Amino acid sequence: MLGRSASCFEWRATTIAAGKELFMIRFGLLGCGRIAKRHSDLLGGGHIDGASLVAVCDPVRARADAIASKFGVPASYDIDDFLSRKDIDAVAVLTPSGMHPEHVIACAGAGKHVVVEKPMALRLQDADVMIRACDEAGVKLFVVKQNRFNVPVVKAREALDAGRFGRLILGTVRVRWCRDQAYYDQDEWRGTWAYDGGVLSNQASHHVDMLEWFFGDVVSVHARATTALAKIETEDTAVATLKFRNGALGIIEATTAARPTDLEGSLSILGEGGTVEIAGFAVNQIRHWRFAEELASDKDVIGKFSVNPPNVYGFGHQAYYQHVIDCLVHQRAALVDGLEGRRSLELISALYESIETGEEVPLHFTPRLCRLGEAS
Repeated sequence: MLGRSASCFEWRATTIAAGKELFMIRFGLLGCGRIAKRHSDLLGGGHIDGASLVAVCDPVRARADAIASKFGVPASYDIDDFLSRKDIDAVAVLTPSGMHPEHVIACAGAGKHVVVEKPMALRLQDADVMIRACDEAGVKLFVVKQNRFNVPVVKAREALDAGRFGRLILGTVRVRWCRDQAYYDQDEWRGTWAYDGGVLSNQASHHVDMLEWFFGDVVSVHARATTALAKIETEDTAVATLKFRNGALGIIEATTAARPTDLEGSLSILGEGGTVEIAGFAVNQIRHWRFAEELASDKDVIGKFSVNPPNVYGFGHQAYYQHVIDCLVHQRAALVDGLEGRRSLELISALYESIETGEEVPLHFTPRLCRLGEAS
């Protein structure tokens, strides 16, 4: 059941009430910044069946100590010490995006499975090296795209797979969030080309991924951007149009300049057979659900499958982690592995290439002027 990984890790098994074995995947957190609260609450709080939090690491001692003390686990301040621990089976890499490649490669070299936050990297060549390193080490690489697991998104995907939309016409994502200067000033890497990128690579990367997941391969993109309110290197506002291989068109609207609070994170799917719009803060609330050929269950969809979360992180992380555990224990393919994570990174890179050139950029392409991952 555990396949190749069984010889590499000290799996712990306990007996549950039903008499089945529950394999406990022991996680370490690498990076204890803003997003680490979400991951640590789930893993350390016992909300993920078959997973536990056993260690954390961050060079900023106060950050590491805060999470470590909350969940009663040891804190490390050096990555080598952290990765030398024998009680870690998998590592959640939650460091700045520009550091993901070196950290994922180090985890793979230590024989740890890897869950890496979005985007998996800032440069396509780095993504390729990460994928190869994990393959050669025989460990799995998972890229966090938790919005795919949101209940309304799952329901819309079921409708897509059932052919209810028919020919797809137009897809739109909107990210209208508030990130003021205080947010960017929390860490020196925020809003930089070398370690973060702007609203497209950071905040809107989940939404860009979903647009591609529903509509398929992108033929070309054309994008514009500006730095409207924040004092950062990168953009805080961007718009783009996309042409998909199936003939559909797409629109991306993304900004962190909404004031004074977050407005929405949404996805619209328009097809010849129906229209679905999922809005809310984090693509969690079905706003429209209409199909030409109605089903009896359609009248209950909005009421049953709309849950707007208290913040933009949504509820998808829990279902995402359960998927990761299932993949590790039963050796199943990941919904978002390294190759799938690279696919959305290539689209984001094309958007930045278009911003720099002012031209329509085809997929697939070789970045020339895209500044993601480059020091200023």
